[in-house]
Amino acid sequence: MRYSAFSILKQALSGNRLWTPAWREPEPKPHYDVIIVGGGGHGLSTAYYLAKEFGITNVAVIEKGYIGSGNVGRNTTIIRSNYMLEGNNPFYELSLKLWEGLEQDFNYNAMVSQRGVLNLFHSDGQRDQYARRGNAMRIEGVDAELLDREQVRRLAPYLNFDHGRFPIMGGLLQKRGGTVRHDAVAWGYARGADQRGVDIIQHCEVTGIRRENGVVTGVETTKGFIGCNKLALAAAGNTTTVGRMADLQLPIETHVLQAFVSEGLKPVIDQVITYGAGHFYISQSDKGGLVFGADIDYYSSYAQRGNLATVEHTMQEGVTMIPGLSRAKVLRAWGGVMDMSMDGSPIIDRTSIDNLYLNCGWCYGGFKATPASGFCFAHLIAKNETHRVSRFMRLDRFERGYALDESGKGPQPNLH
Repeated sequence: MRYSAFSILKQALSGNRLWTPAWREPEPKPHYDVIIVGGGGHGLSTAYYLAKEFGITNVAVIEKGYIGSGNVGRNTTIIRSNYMLEGNNPFYELSLKLWEGLEQDFNYNAMVSQRGVLNLFHSDGQRDQYARRGNAMRIEGVDAELLDREQVRRLAPYLNFDHGRFPIMGGLLQKRGGTVRHDAVAWGYARGADQRGVDIIQHCEVTGIRRENGVVTGVETTKGFIGCNKLALAAAGNTTTVGRMADLQLPIETHVLQAFVSEGLKPVIDQVITYGAGHFYISQSDKGGLVFGADIDYYSSYAQRGNLATVEHTMQEGVTMIPGLSRAKVLRAWGGVMDMSMDGSPIIDRTSIDNLYLNCGWCYGGFKATPASGFCFAHLIAKNETHRVSRFMRLDRFERGYALDESGKGPQPNLH
């Protein structure tokens, strides 16, 4: 079924009784060309592009929960490409370009909203740093605009411009950045992959990886053994757990990142705004809720919940940046299980096992990377060649000393 205004009208006239499921619920086949472990945004987009771009349709996506139960449904929905380094900027710009045509591509309303991303700065040194970042973006053909204090005030007069320690002096604006409905991204990619013949197998947990003569032959699951020619891991915070099944030692730590949403308010925050004196980011959803988050919880955990100390820290940063937040009520919070790499940048690469592929280490940047991650991972799986925009994201960069350290914080995952 193709979604359109006409199909909506037709369904309305029939009492909405003729809608078909967005994707099938198949039983696993004995063998696939490719098995993707992880039914989040990266796993689903990989399956979608494998089928759409490379004609590989004998594919299974295995998800231990339900589609959208992991990080793809537990984030703050921000998309942007305001990166500085050569290894990151072209990749995230490709992702943003794919976001811009995504809804037409897979015929699903993902609610892409390019409302702009504004990064605030609070000192002369930070202004110079943002000017350098903006210049690097412009050199790569990516939009960037350095705003002074009064230009920021016209955009967001409710900010705390005269804070004693962290006055707002300006900001770096990327107008093409914004937000996307995270659940719709998962549903749209799942539907698009399913329509092209991919099997999406929910509530199927991988319990082991079977190898023969050093080659992966399939996975043991709660629904039995499933064979494959190639195995791709896109398990986010559970990457280390799944990787150990194949004796992989990975430069990944798993941390919890909390996000929050307030009660519904009248429209007030038109952009995505980030706090330069800390690590706080906020936007307003279409339903009026303020969606925001800050730092990880700073201890390793696989739980999809966080601690109260981080809740307090997040609220302090938010109220410091926007004093009016103190009058809003927080309705709920959730936690995502983050795969934090040693340099804060992702890994898209083959492993030491010839037919085992790895997609992990997304830290805070996983959601915004969803389209490009899936496209580049599918390219790698299909051709056994790294796509040019992900060539810096090799697994062996840590051994070779070629860290992709965007924020310049060194090899300590909890600082990224």
